[in-house]
Amino acid sequence: MTSIPSSEQHTATAQNTPDSSVVEQLREKVQARFEQTVTELIELAKIPGIAWAAFDPAELDRSAEAVAALIRSTGVDDVQILRVEKADGTPGGPAVVARKVAQPGKPTILLYAHHDVQPPGDESLWNSSPFLPEQRDGRLWGRGVADDKAGVLAHIASLRAVSEVLGADFGLGVTLFIEGEEEAGSPTFHDFLTAHQELLRADVIVVADSGNWKVGVPALTTSLRGLIDGSIEVQVLEHAVHSGMFGGPVLDAPTQLARLIATFHHEDGSVAIEGLHSAEEPSIDYPEADFRADASLLDGLELAGVGSIAGRLWSKPALSIIGFDAPAVATSSNTIQPRATAKFSLRLAPGQDPAKAMEAVRAHVEKRIPATAKVTFIPGEQGNAFAADTSAAAAQSMLWALGESWGVPPVESGMGGSIPFIADLTELYPEAQILITGVEDPDSRAHSANESLHLAEFEKAVVAEALLMAKLNLG
Repeated sequence: MTSIPSSEQHTATAQNTPDSSVVEQLREKVQARFEQTVTELIELAKIPGIAWAAFDPAELDRSAEAVAALIRSTGVDDVQILRVEKADGTPGGPAVVARKVAQPGKPTILLYAHHDVQPPGDESLWNSSPFLPEQRDGRLWGRGVADDKAGVLAHIASLRAVSEVLGADFGLGVTLFIEGEEEAGSPTFHDFLTAHQELLRADVIVVADSGNWKVGVPALTTSLRGLIDGSIEVQVLEHAVHSGMFGGPVLDAPTQLARLIATFHHEDGSVAIEGLHSAEEPSIDYPEADFRADASLLDGLELAGVGSIAGRLWSKPALSIIGFDAPAVATSSNTIQPRATAKFSLRLAPGQDPAKAMEAVRAHVEKRIPATAKVTFIPGEQGNAFAADTSAAAAQSMLWALGESWGVPPVESGMGGSIPFIADLTELYPEAQILITGVEDPDSRAHSANESLHLAEFEKAVVAEALLMAKLNLG
């Protein structure tokens, strides 16, 4: 690898930018091919490649093949579809890996995205068919058009533009790594990196799976919260019994579980679990009115927690109950329910050890087990937080590219969400500079019904990545 200058060297490197003619040519190439890029995105998004066990794996394979064909259309011939086995021996999702080897003295950039998507959910909530993307009101609507097939096409379209503009002068090494199981939790990601560590080694890693500050204002994601999850099961009876004949001396499992999970928060809505870490308050302001609109909060409701909005989102823990197993209202009978289970998701502030956080939740639960119920704590997944060094050369180059493309200064923003595999990248490639970018905006509704992509913002994201590669190509 050719080393990218460290943070103390970034100032000189930041001044080494492509001349204005190259910048303009890149814009023109992206614009000239943008209709083609959108068409390619639509065709890719028609493929319901979902890496969950309940869905047809043939569609995921078809998605990988389509991505491989798109990459080959850029002139990159070294394209492979690779996978490793899961812990249970079943095959992991198909990842597409392609390489353009660096010329001597040039660094290598790895461009990451994922081609698998979330299930559509309740299709009655969609305004159009989730896997038949439609353009309306300057946006493209459909499952995966933003998360993350737009990330895939941003890589492909930017690589195509830089290759055409720079030609033989394009000596930067480029590796594309398009994962096929991210929405299923990347179960084989670490093993995949271990098996192909040298193939994927790079000086700069761009993870196109985040979003921008708002329409018209780009962002570089500089921090991510970590994540743990798990389940809490409450049992009070061997089987359900008549609520009239036995109600009173026996308190049902859903009620006892509700009483237990209610202890997770203080009255103001902040997390009440001892031992959890909070990071520094962000310097950026997230206006409350903007947050309320972005989150679709019902009118008149107060916000939970304390501190700034940005701090509550990026620098403090946040615990949600994301699943509850108990009889549905429509099928409930007049019985005392013997068992109920809740699944929690806890976002962790940067600097928090996930293992210690898991033990803190366990200790909180076990300290509050009532004498009237049997409670079982079942730990789940865990992932580390991330904090970027924005003074490093690659981050400075990305900030320049975003500002140049949008024409306004970019925001260095945290993200309340988590990308657990970032920890695997930092572990196996400690010298690489990791940049987290994306194409989403606050109204993209990733994972929800009516997911969409703002097309004008998408074009700017392609231009920004092309500018980044042109800048890194200068050394």
